[in-house]
Amino acid sequence: MTTKTYVTKESDIEREWHLFDAKGEVLGRLSSQIAPLLMGKNKPKYAPYLDLGDYVVVVNAQDLEIKGKKEKKKVYYRHSQYPGHLKQETLGELMERDPTEVIYRAVKRMLPANKLRDKRMSRLKVYAGAEHPHEAQIRSPKS
Repeated sequence: MTTKTYVTKESDIEREWHLFDAKGEVLGRLSSQIAPLLMGKNKPKYAPYLDLGDYVVVVNAQDLEIKGKKEKKKVYYRHSQYPGHLKQETLGELMERDPTEVIYRAVKRMLPANKLRDKRMSRLKVYAGAEHPHEAQIRSPKS
């Protein structure tokens, strides 16, 4: 009796397209559904060292639901490395300025911080409205 271990190769990768409608969805719940799809954890051939993830399209990002007082209390920080240049922006301000950025940031922070994260994030397409240019790729909507 011989047992062989299966090793996933680059040639075995098959990518699918998933469509999510963010209208009325909670930010964290939506992001936690998207992150495993980008990593490829929904596939039986998953390997942590390979980028097996699928494409994800999110529409209606402007209609995302924010629970509680997060619009005013959740703050995004960035710093330019110059003294006194700490910038801060609340979730409500960011939603007004660019609602797609809210989803990008939430999903990016749910992915592991390694060399594959940028590649995985490039397969996430977020649109503020219902229109998107990926109609031909998407066969059946997921939610």
